[in-house]
Amino acid sequence: MLSMIFADAIAFLGASIGAGIAAIGAGLGIGKIGASAMEAIARQPEAAGDIRSNMIVIAALVEGVALFAVIVCILALFV
Repeated sequence: MLSMIFADAIAFLGASIGAGIAAIGAGLGIGKIGASAMEAIARQPEAAGDIRSNMIVIAALVEGVALFAVIVCILALFV
């Protein structure tokens, strides 16, 4: 009985750490994308529209991966 409770606690801990790492990674990735986009716009102001739209698409893809990782961590608790 005690080992079952311990295993559940470890599962919750692992899922929480995994979700946290996914969120931190997404935040760092989007920050890097934003910084690079601002530098690119500063170098070529005439291409600001193209750079901005590409930045938004890439940021959305990073957020999608982060959301997928968090969902996998949550689903791992119920398997």
